[in-house]
Amino acid sequence: MTTARTPTTTDDRADGTADGTALGTVLVTGGASGLGAAVVDAVLAAGGTPQVLDLHPPKADVAHVTVDLADTAATEAAVTELARLAGSPDAVVTAAGIDRPAPFGTLPSADWERVVRVNLFGTAAVLRATLPQLELVGGRVVTIASTLGLKAVPDATAYCASKFGVLGFSRALAAETAGRVRVTTLVPGGMHTAFFDDRDEQYRPPEGAALNRPQDTAATVLYALRQPPGCEVRELVVCHSEEGSWP
Repeated sequence: MTTARTPTTTDDRADGTADGTALGTVLVTGGASGLGAAVVDAVLAAGGTPQVLDLHPPKADVAHVTVDLADTAATEAAVTELARLAGSPDAVVTAAGIDRPAPFGTLPSADWERVVRVNLFGTAAVLRATLPQLELVGGRVVTIASTLGLKAVPDATAYCASKFGVLGFSRALAAETAGRVRVTTLVPGGMHTAFFDDRDEQYRPPEGAALNRPQDTAATVLYALRQPPGCEVRELVVCHSEEGSWP
């Protein structure tokens, strides 16, 4: 785990929950790239204060701690360190996610388990560490599942297991914290990000594939975060109109 870097310029912290629309401080996992980076940019543009937990530093000049989200103890410690250096969050968006597509019988167990640890255990670790603060302020959570958390496909046992798990975890967390923490599960389809870059050709979207822009998906995260008290978007599917994995 690397110590957080705080931004070079900061404004006073926004009111997190007074009117249901001010974003306040939003902790984003996976905020260095892809959807997470798009959420960071969207929060900044909307006047909020993003924080980032990621394996790599974010491009945006925001407070962050670098950490391997597959390591539960390190992740919980990173949440504590980030709060100490940059303040506690009013909301959490768990956008970190990885995949290692391959037939189940050939994918090494370490790779299979790492996908589940980052996507599911990392989500749980961050929320376990932030839950006391979120309950204190009536905070908000947006977990990121996937259309492959609703529809299973071959060569994706680890990813599907993790994202089906995120969906079940989020539903249970919403029931457990009802009236105290507002929980939304976002179910995105494929996006034009670097998520697919290190895959074998057979697992990459074909040229011209119908995928969303990450900034458009990020806009739905802000929509969920800005619901007024007492109103929650519990689950939200957002995908390209020709998305192959939905419905």
